[in-house]
Amino acid sequence: MTTATAETLSVPGAVLHFQVEGSGPVLLLSQSGEGDADRTVDLVPHLAGAFTVVTYDRRGLSRSTLDDPARPVTMADHADDVARLLAEVGGGPALMAGFSMGAAIGLRTVARHPGALRTLIAHEPVVPALLPAAGRAEHVAELAAIQAAHAAGGLAAAFPAITRHLGIDPAHDETEDGLTPQPLTPRRQANFGFFIGTEFTAVMTDGLDPAEALQAAARAGTRIVPAIGRTTRPTVHTYRCALALAARLGTEPALFPGGHNGCTAFPRATARVLKDVLAQ
Repeated sequence: MTTATAETLSVPGAVLHFQVEGSGPVLLLSQSGEGDADRTVDLVPHLAGAFTVVTYDRRGLSRSTLDDPARPVTMADHADDVARLLAEVGGGPALMAGFSMGAAIGLRTVARHPGALRTLIAHEPVVPALLPAAGRAEHVAELAAIQAAHAAGGLAAAFPAITRHLGIDPAHDETEDGLTPQPLTPRRQANFGFFIGTEFTAVMTDGLDPAEALQAAARAGTRIVPAIGRTTRPTVHTYRCALALAARLGTEPALFPGGHNGCTAFPRATARVLKDVLAQ
């Protein structure tokens, strides 16, 4: 059993909270949605025997505070944070598993900081630019509709739109046994508000050129592994983004347990797949 250490890192415009556990090659887990460093509390112990696992609160979430909360946060900010965080932890080019928003940040990091990552697993990235024009417009419109619902009626109005967007059925979704409860605390509610109100805008306005990102990865020798959940509905835009990324790379996406949030619903099975993919 390993023990996590909690640390902070001052970066331009923010102070980041991050946690490190385990030993071995550095593996950064970048969360989806409102998830902070604690979101994968059930996943990390199954990886810490093989990796130095790093988790963190994105700037603006939980314990990662902003110098100026009124300043917009961009995907470039998130990518720069990843690069600075990995430089702080050390260990050379790192491994990264990004989920949804975290996968989008990973692709931004590959383009903006070539050589920072050795391997990126991009699980259902929220990257509209990966889709053809019509699908891209649909994806952006869907995100904008969730933002509008949240602005009009708060989380109670936004949650149904989010579950439809991700193909999630909370009443019937299966999980592994013995998971740590993740109640909707005030802090988590605030994270949802920041994610929807600020980070959706960062995604929708991001100027990432997927071709440029893949070219940067090729030059730096970074391996990108698109990934999808086994039970994610094929109509979900992030699923389609992963397929589009795989097509650009001329490969097949890796299959992970569960749906869009499989890393939290099936942490033991997810850890096994992560180890297999990273060993290839």
